Amino acid sequence: MPFIRLSLFVFLAGLLPGTAFAQGVQITLGPDEIGENQTWTITITAQNEPLKNYDNFPEIEGFRKRGQSTQSTTSIVNGQVSASQSVIMTYAPTKQGTFTIPSFTLKVNGKPINVPGKKVRVGPPLQQQQQNDPFRSFFDRPGDDFFGSGDTEFVDIKEDAFLALTTSKDEVYVGEGFTTTLSFFVSQENRAPLQFYDPGRQLVDILKKIKPTNCWEENFNIENIEGENVKINGRDYMQYKVYEAVYFPLNAEPINFPSVGLEMIKYKVAKNPSFFGQNRKEDFKKFFTKPKRVIVKELPPHPLKDEVAVGDYRLDERIRHTDLETGQSAGYNFNVYGEGNISAIDKPKTKSDDKFEFYEPNVRQDITRQNNRITGTKSFSYFMIPKEPGQFKLKDYFQWVYFNPKLKKYDTLKSKLMVTVAGESKKNEAIQSSDMGNFYNKIETADNALRTMADTRWQKWAFNFFILAMLGASAYLVFKKPAV
Repeated sequence: MPFIRLSLFVFLAGLLPGTAFAQGVQITLGPDEIGENQTWTITITAQNEPLKNYDNFPEIEGFRKRGQSTQSTTSIVNGQVSASQSVIMTYAPTKQGTFTIPSFTLKVNGKPINVPGKKVRVGPPLQQQQQNDPFRSFFDRPGDDFFGSGDTEFVDIKEDAFLALTTSKDEVYVGEGFTTTLSFFVSQENRAPLQFYDPGRQLVDILKKIKPTNCWEENFNIENIEGENVKINGRDYMQYKVYEAVYFPLNAEPINFPSVGLEMIKYKVAKNPSFFGQNRKEDFKKFFTKPKRVIVKELPPHPLKDEVAVGDYRLDERIRHTDLETGQSAGYNFNVYGEGNISAIDKPKTKSDDKFEFYEPNVRQDITRQNNRITGTKSFSYFMIPKEPGQFKLKDYFQWVYFNPKLKKYDTLKSKLMVTVAGESKKNEAIQSSDMGNFYNKIETADNALRTMADTRWQKWAFNFFILAMLGASAYLVFKKPAV
């Protein structure tokens, strides 16, 4: 009766130290001592209730997270059906030594569970070998296989799981973002024990194949693979996101995602499980995605078609005072916020005239990556100097054109502010500041006849005399007779 033996194991596990409870949920820590080549675990188990959500497993000094697996069991005791669902985080030691697992709190199904800490000793690597059951000689009797036989037979249970690459849209415009997610899905009814195997290394090779070269990428940077309950065709699944990013096409070339594979640890289970024997055997299976294609469309004709940003945007403008003085600088913020490729947003078009002087803006951007979307704000902070008094609508000076893919049309963000400028006109100050003074005012009446500014005739006589002296000295040296 394997179901009864499994129930006995679950019951005994609840009596072990290092186990925390919260009604139908318990958290169990691994053993006090392991070898350097062994793994240590933290297990969340929900008894007779679904495991809906839970916090991230803690980071532990001296260990690194190796992967996460799920397990479901069903037991029948005296005709009563009992079901449990477990999530197991596996840790691998980084070195030998004694490590302190600090106390921590995990929120499971919305309720916090306090888990007391403990010390774990990591010793030298242990030789992996199958050992006989030390209790078999005491309890085994002819015809009784309660503790299993020496030669355990393992069977491969069909898994109810799959790997999928999905996109939020099948057709987009150039510059329009779409979310791409690589996930492993496990049915709540799955009975095959599965575990992630070195996902970080595998993901490097997978991304080389699926990342399109003609797209801007905004990566969600998934650090921990956590499960999330989802429904697919009316069935309950646990979704484990391995990779997620939003892609923004840079041209109209279609985007083709090839089939990629993710290798998982899949355990074969003992045909006749025993309480003390080996009840599962490690094996591997590779799961593959289906190819995926996203069509990219050109933007409709427009003079700024190759320059505009694509997305759903709004304008948030700010100015400290709308009553300004000529010649005095004022600050104005033109903030574009919404959903789209925030990094690709360019500054608004500004109009230059003799009414205002505008300086290049300071630019700042804030990007938020959550809920499968890329949102944020790009701020342009301007300094402007009014030159003329009067009332002015800033929409005549600041405009930002973009394409809204939801409405399938171009739109323009315009300022709604009006400023009142007081004071004297300053538009001629630039000319006055470059006035060279009375000297140039006399050009029209000045005599343009050329005159010598100084008498340099004595310099010419001195220079000629010097040349003659040098010539005479040279002739003397040439024709002088040598002494006998």
